[in-house]
Amino acid sequence: MEAVIVNFRGSQKHKYTNQMIIQANLSKDKAKELVGKKIIWTSPGKKKKEIKGEIKRLHGNSGALRVKFETGMPGQSIGQKVKIE
Repeated sequence: MEAVIVNFRGSQKHKYTNQMIIQANLSKDKAKELVGKKIIWTSPGKKKKEIKGEIKRLHGNSGALRVKFETGMPGQSIGQKVKIE
């Protein structure tokens, strides 16, 4: 299954660079079943670095999910697809 990275998690004054909001185009009930699953983001380019994370909880009422990655995510990851395992 695939999802799209929407933005960093954060407030007006602070951004959590290792936590991202993803949208999987699912309803709130179906998205709730994905909590605890693993996520993999593969960087574009020659090196193909993979950053892994885990879905921690829902974000809002539209089926968005909060993901915590093992390291900070680059800004170029916003708008790119991630793989849900």
